[in-house]
Amino acid sequence: MDKIIKVRDLNLHYGSKQALFNLNMDIEKNKVTALIGPSGCGKSTFLRTLNRMNDLIDICKISGEVTYNDENIYNKDVDVNEVRVKIGMVFQKPNPFPKSIYENVVYGPKCQGEKNKAKLDEIVENSLKEAALWEEVKDRLHESALGLSGGQQQRLCIARAIAMQPDVILMDEPTSALDPISTAKVEELMEALKTHYTVIIVTHSMQQAARISDMTAFFLNGEIVEFGSTEDIFSNPKDQRTEDYITGRFG
Repeated sequence: MDKIIKVRDLNLHYGSKQALFNLNMDIEKNKVTALIGPSGCGKSTFLRTLNRMNDLIDICKISGEVTYNDENIYNKDVDVNEVRVKIGMVFQKPNPFPKSIYENVVYGPKCQGEKNKAKLDEIVENSLKEAALWEEVKDRLHESALGLSGGQQQRLCIARAIAMQPDVILMDEPTSALDPISTAKVEELMEALKTHYTVIIVTHSMQQAARISDMTAFFLNGEIVEFGSTEDIFSNPKDQRTEDYITGRFG
């Protein structure tokens, strides 16, 4: 299988406190990989190491390797902005900019220097279609994004990530602020997205992980206890701690 991201001996400290311990994982291309585990076990911290979002925290120190397409993204000469274009991020709470729907989607491409109106129009239409939002908003592209429902705002944030033509989309609990109907739409969307993208999602819903992911990693206290196909993790876990978590004995 084609491995798009490889993590080797990854350790992370916040000041003197270690948050991630010796993590090793290969992320397969065009698959949905779910990261599960109790709150505070390192899932979101790990997710943010994959596009160097932790660089924004002064006291954060990282050792080990994260390679994307066989290049270590922590090498000194790597352009962090380039990394974040190719490895996009969707956050827990929808965070559209206080601009029009159209301006939200073209924000990234414009920052990259795209000025051609026809090209920008095409990016907007394609990105919104891929985010399963086009039909709902095509007649109100120039209205404020803040007028959309929570679920629509989250799909807009996904469209905004897609507009940058990434390879990988990171999602940090993207449905935790949404109602069940919006959650179902975003889950359907993730299924569709893996045709073109690699999706890595942090979720505290085991049902969600079981429904939408191909691979699952179970995190506990900053370590990966078990990583494998979602089917194996849920139906035949090798580690007692995984089984205890999945059957609800803790967490």
